[in-house]
Amino acid sequence: MPNFWLVKTEPSVYSFADLEREGRAVWDGVTNNLAQKNLRRFQARDQVLVYHTGDEKQVVGIATVLAGPYPDPQNTALVVVDLKPDRPLPRPVSLAEIKSEARFSDSPLVRLPRLSVMPVTPEQWEVVLEMSGRVPTAP
Repeated sequence: MPNFWLVKTEPSVYSFADLEREGRAVWDGVTNNLAQKNLRRFQARDQVLVYHTGDEKQVVGIATVLAGPYPDPQNTALVVVDLKPDRPLPRPVSLAEIKSEARFSDSPLVRLPRLSVMPVTPEQWEVVLEMSGRVPTAP
């Protein structure tokens, strides 16, 4: 069974549309210790919500981890992972919507707003899919 994660990206720098266009990406640039700790836990086939930061502040798509973490070629003290786009959400889910949902009260997205890589519980994953207008299905 895959794990569930959320990664943040500034859409003016690298957006979910960029990931879709390229077909895969090395998810790098993560330097925060807790975010790196989370990234080190990624496994092949884990599912990832892609969240746009900045003015958007919304979950916009789903990606899949292609393989476990490996050393960042630019800085071997850090790790990176390869992601491939799965699909955009039918409707983006805003941070305000997520904060209004009690099942996210313990989520790092709500509690640690600057964290760029974080776990998502299976229940929270399903709630995001429901909020996006998509009937959830097991990945």
